[in-house]
Order: sequence, then C-alpha cells, then structure tokens
Amino acid sequence: MEMAKQAEKAEGLRKLPKGPRILILANAWDVISARMVEDAGFPAVASTSAGVAAVLGYPDGQRIPMSEMLEFVGRMARALGVPLTADMEVAAGIVGLNLEDVTGDDESSQVEIGLQAEKIAAVREASASEGVSLVINARTDVYLMPIGPAETRFERTVERLRAYRKAGADCVFAPGIRDAETIGKLLRAVDAPLNILLQPGGPSVLELEKLGVARASIGSGTMRAGLGTARRFFKALSEYQDHSALLADAVPYDQVNRLLGRT
Repeated sequence: MEMAKQAEKAEGLRKLPKGPRILILANAWDVISARMVEDAGFPAVASTSAGVAAVLGYPDGQRIPMSEMLEFVGRMARALGVPLTADMEVAAGIVGLNLEDVTGDDESSQVEIGLQAEKIAAVREASASEGVSLVINARTDVYLMPIGPAETRFERTVERLRAYRKAGADCVFAPGIRDAETIGKLLRAVDAPLNILLQPGGPSVLELEKLGVARASIGSGTMRAGLGTARRFFKALSEYQDHSALLADAVPYDQVNRLLGRT
C-alpha cells in the first residue's frame, strides 16, 4: 500500500473516536467478512486475532506464527478502502493496532507496566519514522482474564491505562468490564478515549455512547456467532431437515463475488 495513502488512513482512523458518535468496530476475521463490514457502511474495520487464528487453524493466545498473521491480515487491509486496525504492523498495510499487555493464557504472562509503556513509546516512534503514525489502542486484560485480586482490579487497571496513555497510546482498552458504573468510573479516572468490548449482559452501544465511551468493539463475537449458525446448520443437515429453510438468510452468490471484486 502506498505510504502516503496509508498515512492518510491512519489520520482518518485517529479522528474517528473524537466525534460526538461512538466508533463501532464490528470485528472481521477474513477478507469477505472485512468487506461485508465496509459494505455495511462502517468507517473502519477491526480484525479479531482470535478469529484470524481460528481461520488459520490455531487457538487464540499468541500461537499463530507472525509471518502467517502478517500475510493474512495484509490481504484484509489490501481489500479495504477504509482503515483497518489489528494486532499487526505497518508493513501489512494496517494503520491501527491493539497492543496487549499479556503474552499468554495466565496472569503470570502480564508484561511489567514500565516495559509495556516502553513498548508503546517504541511503536509510536518506529511507526512515525516509517511515515505512518499508527493509531495505538493500548489494552490491559486485568478484568478479562481476570488478573489478581478483585478488590484491587480497578486501581490496577487505572494505573496501567494511565501509563499507557502517557507513553503515547491514542486510546485505551479494558475488555471484560460489563457494568456501566465501573465503565463511568474508569472514564473519569483515566481521562482518555476508552474502548469497551461488547459482551452479553453489558451496556448497549447506545448506552456506552451516552457514557462517553469512544470505541466499542465486538471482538471475536461475530465470528463465534457465525460458527453457532454453522453448527445449527450442520446439525440440521445431519438430521435430514429441509435445506431451503436453512438457506433463507444466506448471502447470495453474486453478492459474495461483488464484495470480493476489489481483491
């Protein structure tokens, strides 16, 4: 991707959460789902690392080789006319990324706060030197995993997100928080554009917008919902059910080809 065009996309993505409306990120997991998100009118697309890993045959949690992730997500970026944000690098054509502070599946993998701040600053400097200042969404999984005692979870989340913002993050991300009161407290304590993960039982997009949340993402939720549909479909076929009813909501063949025409 031409560097000037990529830099323009990065600046466009950076401005999106600053408006009066919340930025909704309907995460995609391959080229066709990314094109469907764009076709639905979203101004930006986010990938889901868990979804991409699943498509390539890996469990989530830093298991997929970087070269495979780069190639695959790069294809997604090249298929889009809008910005793509992912867990990736500038070279793949991505203009934004989530920078996580864990490296595995347990709390012992959480990166020391000072080191993570240094990583954020390094990404900011390196991407700027390449001519594309990446939009950094600095993420902590204190609530999501969860990590450490419940009674100190909020304070530790605030400490980390403040440090990440100071190090150069454009916005901060605390997945796993489901209640509006805690989200409101976090917004006031961190004083930075906040990304919240949409989850069952959590606030709606409209409620998050009213709270002042800058970004709302669905993560691997859409991909997993699609798998749920596929599972029901396969079960129904195995039970000799009518396939016509199963295909009622299928995207028409010609529309799939139209969406992929850009690639």
